[in-house]
Amino acid sequence: MSEAWAQTNATYDFNIPAKQRLSALADFTAATGIQVVRAGTGAIGGSAKPVKGRYSAEAALGAILAGSDLTYRFTGSRTVAIETQGGDAGVGAGGIAGGIALDTIDVRGAGEGIGRDGVSEVNITSADLERHNATDVRGVFRGEPRVTVGSSLPTSQKVYVQGIEETNLAVSIDGARQNNKVFHHNATTVIDPSLLKAVRVDAGVAPADAGPGALGGAIAYETKDVADLLSQDGVGGFLKTTYNFNSNTATNNLAAYGRQNGFEALGSFNYAKGSNFTAGNGDEVLGTKTDFLSGLGKFAYESAGGHRFEISHEQVRDDALRPFRANAARMAADESKWPVLRPYTLERQNTVFTYTDQTPVGWWDPKIVLAYNKSNVMIDQYVTKTYIYDYTSEGITDSINGRFENKFALSLGNVVTGVDFYRERAKYIGNTPSTAEKAWNFGAYAQARLTPLERTKLSFGVRGDHQRFEGVNGFESSDQGLSSNVSGEYELASFLSVKAGYSHVWAGVPLAENYVQNSAWSYGTGPKSVTSDNYTAGFVIPYGALRFEAGVFQTEIDNARVPLYKEPLRAFDVQTRGFNLSAAYDWGDGFARVRFVRTDAEIDGKKADTYLGNYLTAPIGDVLAFEAAHTIAQWNVTVGADIEIVFDYDELTQRTDSTFGTIKGYQVANAFVEYRPPSLRSLTLRGEVKNIFDATYSARGTYGLEYGTGVVQPLYETGRTFLVSTKIDF
Repeated sequence: MSEAWAQTNATYDFNIPAKQRLSALADFTAATGIQVVRAGTGAIGGSAKPVKGRYSAEAALGAILAGSDLTYRFTGSRTVAIETQGGDAGVGAGGIAGGIALDTIDVRGAGEGIGRDGVSEVNITSADLERHNATDVRGVFRGEPRVTVGSSLPTSQKVYVQGIEETNLAVSIDGARQNNKVFHHNATTVIDPSLLKAVRVDAGVAPADAGPGALGGAIAYETKDVADLLSQDGVGGFLKTTYNFNSNTATNNLAAYGRQNGFEALGSFNYAKGSNFTAGNGDEVLGTKTDFLSGLGKFAYESAGGHRFEISHEQVRDDALRPFRANAARMAADESKWPVLRPYTLERQNTVFTYTDQTPVGWWDPKIVLAYNKSNVMIDQYVTKTYIYDYTSEGITDSINGRFENKFALSLGNVVTGVDFYRERAKYIGNTPSTAEKAWNFGAYAQARLTPLERTKLSFGVRGDHQRFEGVNGFESSDQGLSSNVSGEYELASFLSVKAGYSHVWAGVPLAENYVQNSAWSYGTGPKSVTSDNYTAGFVIPYGALRFEAGVFQTEIDNARVPLYKEPLRAFDVQTRGFNLSAAYDWGDGFARVRFVRTDAEIDGKKADTYLGNYLTAPIGDVLAFEAAHTIAQWNVTVGADIEIVFDYDELTQRTDSTFGTIKGYQVANAFVEYRPPSLRSLTLRGEVKNIFDATYSARGTYGLEYGTGVVQPLYETGRTFLVSTKIDF
């Protein structure tokens, strides 16, 4: 039993396209070395959906057998029997009695819809999200130093992928392109981790079907579906409560869902309320109270013929007193002018309609996405030096976007072709004339993912875009451009693979942030279209349960537009480069990983700082992350810990045009224990401690770290924090 348990919990790399189920099981054996046998009578028929990415043997089997009347049971550490539900169960050679009831697994979320095996891909799986128990975006990417998240406030957290800020990435939620450049003191994509199923990051080199504007890569967030929570027709739900003893914050998440005769419905509601938290030095960090509300609703219908229609609506709201500039605790220049705190209200919504064919045949595998999303920031403004309320300003960005694509299945892989569009607006409303910039884009693309030779994977694609831009005063311009990418991986030997990739991206003219728009702007001949070039190369050494990786990367962005109130055409050339090293060991019931990344960033040839780097990049430097977890199966207990070590960064002190100081490093450690009582398996209990050694620090990527506390007091992270969570499924 213990051998079978360890075998089913080990993880493997799968790249199984949609094909006949019997053939897919043969590919499963090739990937895992686990022999599959038919324990009863009858043939194994039907088609299996794709399984692509790194998953356990059990998850892969579930995906291959999903939609059939078959179950599986491990009869030994290297053998699995396939049986008809209720018909073939018996006791196998390993002594395991009975068949295992097969859960219906959403393959779109498990593989095809998230992991696509890109050469610079980072996948945050459902297991990662549950282990991290994240309450903000920083927690989502914990343990992955290629992704940096600055600020301790969800309302002002910004995400950097290999040093590139997320507004230079193609960011999507449930396939819907996001337009979130609202206010430079705010976050650009606030999302509730409790709603997430998985996240894919294309770091640097992104495929053509990632969408327009992938200057430095792409981030795809995927929210939960009913099939992720319910294995068969019926109803269910869960209630999860987390209490943070540092800030006395209670977070409550209630979800209910059901499926019957092809219909599915899901509703999830999350509410968090709490006080300011205390930093490692014992000081209360003002403006860090929690007042957060989020919700997700989904309704879907899948016909007997496999036609699936789904509509979802997701919404988040953060409404509380925040620092006057929400991404910094205080600035010296503000002391005599403005109050320390002011009300900030940030709202974001995302509505998506999706059509897919769940039983694709040959060259017909269509997907249609139509979406609308909107971000809104409302901020109180004051009369200078009087602290007297004057008016409430409002910044709105929204996007209507969609795409139609089809995947052509080939003997060597597949080709995705499609068209997409967006209509986006950035609008400011205040005590001056309202302003708005708008952009319309139409694109066409094709992306091939092939295995042309044994031990060789190749991906290449192209997209063309035409954009029309409209300025605040009616100025109009249009431009068009081509983007292309190519990447590949070759297995030199069973213990060594090499990979490399390149992309050139045309992104048109990015819209100006709402809060810097000026009705008096003159655009002259117009802003220039932004382009980028991305490079990556590396190698992988797999050796049994051990995996070692190393790589280098570089991104160059030309004419990156970041306007100021008096400079509508202000633009920079940005470059980030560096290398990453990682090692991982998976022993079935647990794993250990260590990752190191060095990221250097320059703006117009000078080392980047956080002021010029708004919407572009940030000084990051060297980051080392260690993560480990282990499940004690006989006790139903999982324990885990992670450590992040960020080193001193002194590159800015070498700039001759500034007096920036060294950005101090820090070390922060976290640990958790999780228990599922055998007598009540629907209950999960978790205890967690964050920042075990009570370090006083600001996360790398936070605004103002290089200025010194006499100029900018950056936002500290929370000090030692104890959390307890309970979750009950019903």
